[in-house]
Amino acid sequence: MSLIPLQLPAGVYRNGTEFESSNRWRDTHLVRWQDGSLRPVGGWVSRKTSAFAAPPRGIVTWADNSADSHISAGTYNKLYSLTESSIVSDITPVGLTSADQNATKNLSYGGTFYGTGFFGTKRPNTGVYDEATTWSLDSWGEYLLACSSKDGKIYEWQLNTSVLPTALTNAPVSNASMLVTEERFVFALAAGGNPRKVQWCDREDNTDWTPSATNEAGDMELQTTGRIMCGIPVRGRTLILTDNDAHIATYSGPPYVYGFEKVGTACGIASRKALVSIDEGAFWMGHRGFFTFDGSVAKEIKCDVLDYVFEDINYDQITKVSAVNNTQHGEIWWFYPSGSSIENDRYISLDYKEGVWSFGEIDRTACVDRGVFSTPIWADSSGNLYNHETGSVHGTLKPYAESGPISLGNGDGVMKVSQLIPDEKTQGEVNVTFKTRFHPNDTERTYGPYSTGNPTSLRFTGRQIRLRVEGTGTDDWRSGVMRIEARAGGKR
Repeated sequence: MSLIPLQLPAGVYRNGTEFESSNRWRDTHLVRWQDGSLRPVGGWVSRKTSAFAAPPRGIVTWADNSADSHISAGTYNKLYSLTESSIVSDITPVGLTSADQNATKNLSYGGTFYGTGFFGTKRPNTGVYDEATTWSLDSWGEYLLACSSKDGKIYEWQLNTSVLPTALTNAPVSNASMLVTEERFVFALAAGGNPRKVQWCDREDNTDWTPSATNEAGDMELQTTGRIMCGIPVRGRTLILTDNDAHIATYSGPPYVYGFEKVGTACGIASRKALVSIDEGAFWMGHRGFFTFDGSVAKEIKCDVLDYVFEDINYDQITKVSAVNNTQHGEIWWFYPSGSSIENDRYISLDYKEGVWSFGEIDRTACVDRGVFSTPIWADSSGNLYNHETGSVHGTLKPYAESGPISLGNGDGVMKVSQLIPDEKTQGEVNVTFKTRFHPNDTERTYGPYSTGNPTSLRFTGRQIRLRVEGTGTDDWRSGVMRIEARAGGKR
């Protein structure tokens, strides 16, 4: 008899065939790795039920000059504010342009992705592609700035729920999005309906947009074949992404104010909300990969689940992809619609310090890091608001991880397994299931689930096994390197 450690490296590998993920985790749901141990992600509790009448497509938190915290979120046709105690107010600007809750797709030539369908097959012209409406939201001091991708005006709200937001005086209209730079300029992106134009106000004055010798207002048309999607402050500069490439804006002061440089090609972003910034740089999801900007150039990130995600995603609704930074655990989460789903129902996460990937199922359409609140605040497609990374309750969902094939012995002989030696912090909170085969295409047999509270007698035979670790309750748990007792059973 010998003890065989079931020691798998952190993270999921889901590219290629099942056998290519040998001795790796292949499937996960609501788990992460910490100090080499598998554990569930933090749970969540309801912050406000039915806070919004439709799925939110943008959310922001900030503190006012009295240190009171605020939340604002936008749906396809509404803008809301919430107090620290989650009192909801409808602050939709008067005359907000009617918007699109879902994306609609042009199926004519050039209206879908290259290679889709059969060559020479005529497709009907159903009109232009309309993306799902999203909001860019930011704080201007203690005030809120908001811009709907459909409406295009930049609104300011001055915290008075009896006075609705009004469009910034003199600001361009028909913008795709906006942001506030670290130098205290408001950037209007795709300004005035020009898909390549960036326009900014005078420093510290969001009502002065006309360039003159006495101010720092200005504009620039990017050298790009794409259309500007979004931007974000990163490492003292401003990153601007199109659906094709990446540009960086660097403040230089008068007379030119900002200099612009292309820092990446073939790295366009999938949606206006698929971008996050951290101390190390920026990360975003493209149409067929993940990218980062480290302060010098944009480059693609090696992704161990690339095939799975981009075969799973619903490209018709890709403009709903939303990203959030979870600073507490050094993670970035992207939420996306899978298969035929019209709303975000799955996620992929990256531990950017360790380069570890994971994925799972969860309904979240707009999220924000903890910021001025003690926990991250995430919202679902039903308009509910949750405090995340708190407790160990995951609604009705149970965290799990399942491996690819693990060869027993040298892989050419049959092994008879007789005992499981657990390595679990909270005894009894994890079940283990084994799935065995004699060769890759053989019928899979399932044994268990077994409790990991104590060493457990087993009785199964196989040439390779798959391991499934699943939480059983609502307590936190950590699973380390389990061992099985096995002996050779000859060849078969």
